[in-house]
Order: sequence, then C-alpha cells, then structure tokens
Amino acid sequence: MDKLDLKDKKILYELDIDCRQSFRNIGKKVGLSKDVVSSRVKELQRKGIIKYFFTLIDSSKLGYNSVRIYIIFRNTTKEIEKEIIDYFVNYRYSWVVQSLKGKYDLVILFWINEINNFYKFWEKTLQKYHQYFEKKVLAIYFQHHVYKINPLLNTGDLSKCESHMYDFAGGGKKVKTDDIDKKILCILANDARIPTINIAKKLDISTLTVKSRINRLIESGVIQGYRCMSDFFKYGYKMYKTDINLIDYSKKQSIINYISKNPHLWVSHKTVGYVDLELEFLVEDEFQLHNIIEDLVKKFPNIIKNYDYFYEKEYHKIQYIPQDLIE
Repeated sequence: MDKLDLKDKKILYELDIDCRQSFRNIGKKVGLSKDVVSSRVKELQRKGIIKYFFTLIDSSKLGYNSVRIYIIFRNTTKEIEKEIIDYFVNYRYSWVVQSLKGKYDLVILFWINEINNFYKFWEKTLQKYHQYFEKKVLAIYFQHHVYKINPLLNTGDLSKCESHMYDFAGGGKKVKTDDIDKKILCILANDARIPTINIAKKLDISTLTVKSRINRLIESGVIQGYRCMSDFFKYGYKMYKTDINLIDYSKKQSIINYISKNPHLWVSHKTVGYVDLELEFLVEDEFQLHNIIEDLVKKFPNIIKNYDYFYEKEYHKIQYIPQDLIE
C-alpha cells in the first residue's frame, strides 16, 4: 500500500473532478507549481495509483440502454471462470466486466440498442455456461449518480460536503450526432487529457471545430465529465456495493438526501428489477462501512428492511463508449 501525502490526495481529488483541466490550474488549487504537479502525476502513474484518464459519456443519449447481470458461480475451476470472464470481455456490447467478493462472483454491464440482439446473445451464453451459473440477477439501469471522492480530503463536516457531480447511463433523450462527434468521443473516451490540437490532427479538422464540437457534446449532456481512474487499493481504500431493501418505500428519497452528504458515498444507482436502493461507498475497511450503514438504520428506524454488501475485486474490462461507435 502506498502512503499519499495531502498534496497527492488533493491532486487526485482535482483530477477526479476534471482531469482535463491544466496542471497549472490544479497547481493554483493545491498550492504547487505546474511542474511539480506534472512530476507528482507522473509518479502516481508510475506507481499504478493513477491508471488512466477517461471521459464519462452518457451513452443513453447516443441511443443505448444499460443492463447489468450479477452471477454466482457453481462447480467451476479457475480455468472455467477465466473462460467465462474472457467470453464476456470479448462481447462487443459489454462495457464492464468485474470480479466481486461477497454474495456475487461476477458482474457484467451491457450496452443495448436492440433487445433482440441481446436476447440472442444471452440464449447463446446460457447454452454454453448455464451449468456453471448458480444464480443470475438482472437489472435495467436507469441512472447513476456519481459523487466526488471526498474521503481523500478527510472531509469531517458533512454539512459542507458538496459531493454530487454527474448523472449518466440512462433516461436521456437521444442527441443527434454525426461521424465527427462520434470520432471525437472515441478519442476522448480512454484518453481524456489528450490536447485538442492532437484530436484535430488525428481527424484532419480545425482546432476550433474540435472545441465547438466538444462544447456542444457537453451542453447536450453526452459528455458528463472527465475523470481519473485510480487504484483505490493502492492507497488504502476499498469500493463496497451496498444493497438495501425498504419497508417504507416512500422514504427512499429522504434516505438518499441524507446519505448523499456522507463523504464516503461514491455512486448511487437507479435500477429496475433489483433491490430498492443501491449505494457504493469508498471506505478504508468493512468496519467503517458497517458504521455508515448502522447510522443509516438508526436514522431511519423501521424503514430499512434489510441490507447486504460486497466489494469490487478486479476489473477485467471497462469501456465507457459502445463498441459500435469505435468501429
């Protein structure tokens, strides 16, 4: 585990808010020169703490819906599990494939623009691997609410914690885009810090055109933001997913309003076909998570029926733009 000083934490925090901002701008916020920020970022990349910079794209506005499937394995070997994981990784419409630790073994998120195609793929999947699936749990995503990684700054005063940043992955009206827009999105998707002039050279168009196109994609909500993918494990954190079922569903929004002020909340999900409330927390250990949930139970007595949690173990694939747009 790597120990980060406060300056490194502030840099990671700023990169997660907007990794496309200049090192000069970040330096002004954290009290360092542009060159020192650049040097620290390179060292964080060398250590594997910063993995890459990506653009958060709301693909629902490009005509895609998102479906998630949790899987519990049975009667498998490591070789069979790897085969199954590779099978999902290689599927053109999967955008997250991730191993889990807890009540589920694997989660896969899919982009869907034609339900018939997904049905055919899932039928083929079950014909190949049904005997290795103890349980399959499907949900349709409507929306993700993404929050700032406040634990890096050890935020103590919850009333001053302004966390909410982005909404994506569902419910959006389709935005009209052309081939140039799609090419820009494909370039930015996994390289959010690429200079505008480099994008212009790649596409043989003017820098002014690239800037205006990006601004329009931001204004329309297709581009939700620019983030930094970091390895939380390397600096002492784990990402826990918490599933909550409610006795009184009418209190759901009150619970969200309360928990959204907690600096450890990273994502809240809106889904159809799963549990009543899905929350993800960035915490140091299970004990810290338990305290957060117990506080929630005490704050809302006789409202929470039950809860369960598990943590994210390893990403095998993450791709924030549908494969159709890349090709």
